[in-house]
Amino acid sequence: MAKNLPWPWNTNASLLAEYQKSPHTMAAVPEGLRPEIKDNADGSIRVEYNPVAGGRHEVQMCYEGNAVEGSPFSCLVDKVDGGYVTAFGGGLIGGMSGQMNNFTITAKAGTLKDVSIEIDGPTKTDFKRKDNSDRCDVSFMPMTPGLYNIVIKYKGKEIKGSPFQAKVSVQADGFFKKGEGRKRSQLSLANSSDYSLDVLEPEIVDLAGHLKTPGNTTEPCILKKLGDGHLGLASFTPRQKGEYKVQVFRNEKHIKGSPFSINVGDSEIAHASKVKVTGPTTEALANQTNILKIDTSNAGYGGLSMVIEGPHRSEIDCTSSDNRQYDIHYSPHEPGIYILNIRFADEHVTGSPFLLNVVGDPSGRVRETINKQMEQAEPVKKGDHCEFLLKIPGTNPFDMEASVTDGDGCTELCEIMDEDDFHYRMNFTPQMNGTHILSIKHKGMHISGSPFIYSVGQLSSGGNHKVQVGGPGIERGEVGISNDFNIYTREAGAGDLCVAVEGPSDAKIKLEERPHGFLGISYFVKKPGMYGIHVKFNDEHIPNSPFMVNIAPDSGATRQVTVHALKDRGLAVDKPSTFTVSYNGATGAIHSCVRTPSGAHEDCFLQEMDTGLYAIRFIPKENGVHYVDVKLNDHHIPDSPFALMVGSTAADPAMLHAHGEGLEHGKCGMKNKFVVRTVGSGSGFLAVFIDGPSKAALSCKEVDEGYEFSYSPFAPGKYLITIKYSNINIAGSPYAAVITASGGSGSGRKPLQVNEQTSMVVETMEKKHGGKSVKRMRGDASKVVARGAGLKKIRTNTVQSFSLDTKEAGSAMLFVAMCDPKGIPEPELTVKKNGPTQFTVSYKCHEIGEHTLMVKWGDEDIPGSPFILST
Repeated sequence: MAKNLPWPWNTNASLLAEYQKSPHTMAAVPEGLRPEIKDNADGSIRVEYNPVAGGRHEVQMCYEGNAVEGSPFSCLVDKVDGGYVTAFGGGLIGGMSGQMNNFTITAKAGTLKDVSIEIDGPTKTDFKRKDNSDRCDVSFMPMTPGLYNIVIKYKGKEIKGSPFQAKVSVQADGFFKKGEGRKRSQLSLANSSDYSLDVLEPEIVDLAGHLKTPGNTTEPCILKKLGDGHLGLASFTPRQKGEYKVQVFRNEKHIKGSPFSINVGDSEIAHASKVKVTGPTTEALANQTNILKIDTSNAGYGGLSMVIEGPHRSEIDCTSSDNRQYDIHYSPHEPGIYILNIRFADEHVTGSPFLLNVVGDPSGRVRETINKQMEQAEPVKKGDHCEFLLKIPGTNPFDMEASVTDGDGCTELCEIMDEDDFHYRMNFTPQMNGTHILSIKHKGMHISGSPFIYSVGQLSSGGNHKVQVGGPGIERGEVGISNDFNIYTREAGAGDLCVAVEGPSDAKIKLEERPHGFLGISYFVKKPGMYGIHVKFNDEHIPNSPFMVNIAPDSGATRQVTVHALKDRGLAVDKPSTFTVSYNGATGAIHSCVRTPSGAHEDCFLQEMDTGLYAIRFIPKENGVHYVDVKLNDHHIPDSPFALMVGSTAADPAMLHAHGEGLEHGKCGMKNKFVVRTVGSGSGFLAVFIDGPSKAALSCKEVDEGYEFSYSPFAPGKYLITIKYSNINIAGSPYAAVITASGGSGSGRKPLQVNEQTSMVVETMEKKHGGKSVKRMRGDASKVVARGAGLKKIRTNTVQSFSLDTKEAGSAMLFVAMCDPKGIPEPELTVKKNGPTQFTVSYKCHEIGEHTLMVKWGDEDIPGSPFILST
């Protein structure tokens, strides 16, 4: 049995192919039946093996220890007249209408003439076959979506597995504009592969984990805090029986209990065939909620994913989960033929991919598109005059501020010129080459899209991820008026920019050309509803595109509503903030919510004070910029959302800088590092998101200049690294890192589609220039147990003691202090460590009266502290 595969790598490297006759394990395969790999010296390899039984076989291929794309490769083997006939290839499973689909048939040399092929489907479909010794390559182009039966016969008898059912979905036609293609919507549920390690860890950002398999190989693993507070192993997908060891390190030292043992048997190994799927898998309704029930409780540990591909986007959401049973809600936007893929542990469940016939009424959504070829910006040198031109509706020129920061951290104010119709021109003259950060603020808050990157001297490498978009038009809008936003492409390089507005009505789009890589976009719509703003650069969506914007009807009475006593500075954490809203004759229901720096949405408390007068109250729990939405009848009132600064204004994302090789390239299974410099930026929430072909083991540790992040992805490809501070992208974010196979120079293949996300949020400490980092230790003071007679009553001139047990309290510093009735510290106070978590406190008092004993674990008092003891 032989199989030719295209292979863009140097096959003299470590390449491994394994033969598997389902359902047996690899260990059961005799050594003589293992495949042989031969280099065809033409960019492809040949894998040969001799199956001993008919049926479905799998060839698992690894390169440098990592599974290659498409592995395991599935083949159906049929024994005939002492020979064999095998069919394999994606064309036997499905594809897209209007595109060529391929599959391959292999047979004993000289017997291909006895193999016949028939393809039957919704329309007559011709195919081409090319015979070459023991291999037959077949290609066909289905023009109509639907189910195609592919019949393969040998001497008039169907081979095993025939007829093969190929499920063909619709290819983009005249309904879409050029370059839109087939839409793909995805949902990943990693919690189906979570495993609890039964240990409490109050802080996990500085933890790193490694998983040792029964085969004695070690790989990084993803750690997370589970819902019950325990430390857990995420994306645990065991492939073989035996004992797994989970090593968890903090500062390169094992935490208590590490390594943890996991014994994996048949019930823990992932079996996609044991996943039960019920609900609409063959026919669904457009623009209505369709509910799938997926039960993975008996299928072992593995990640669950669902992908819908078809003529339009689909909304997918998991509404509930219980005991690894999930309710999945999905709603395709348009009728048509879709492909529904459900995978468990990277394998299709029984019946997947499903051919989904979506019926019902069209949504009536209309798409309007505008294209602009962007030229390469002219480089500037130090000392050259530079300018920005932006349109920022709803601002006051007296409240505008702009500054530029160079690579050395020196900041200078820019000249701002107020022009007609909310246009502002910012002028500055850089004094050095390198990357500069331009901050544009209104009332002390960054405008949408700020801070901006501006390269002086050599321009950056470019790419679609370097396109920056900002403005009210991508956040909210209204019918009948101009909704505006800005696009900045200078750092992205030359390319084709495409902007599309899709929604319930036609959009009239206007493009305003500006110098130096800036564009202004204005769009007008006639009907309210949800619109998608699609921004593409060189046929690839920029990060966060499409932007979903709720277009409100003519606000009318909403314009009458006013806000009073709103304080946007000097707010403090855990201190309530209150302001009033007056209807001024308007009518309707009011609603308010606050968006926090960490990205959470929380409802505000509303209290009716009088007819048409409401008080709105919320209690901030984080430092940083909060955005308060105030809506009447679901429409923003004037100036909503309101930006409020909680804590110090020093928490400025423009002062952060990220650097390190891990932002540009890295290797699978290895620690790829980068540093986020936070010196001089105050304290706030620092969030890192890594999107790519796989999840990544992500950890963080504090360093002198900020925080060092390490990530270990599990698959090669392109990864986007987004860094946010107080929920605002830092300058230069997101970054694109190309990850290659461990030890290799890259596959040369097109990177896999971004579909998995790993994230981490760190509450930073304020760092000053020249300062040293202080190790942060967090513990739970409420879990400290204090016992002993020394906590009840004092006997003068007598040594007394009590014990402290911090076993369940995590890691922190212990503080013990005691004052006499005059407030003078007691000199005879000692703390002795008796064990890892056991302490004895002894003291001797000489004064008569009340003494104060204070015991703190970290920054918090333990239960009962301060203790008031009397003689």
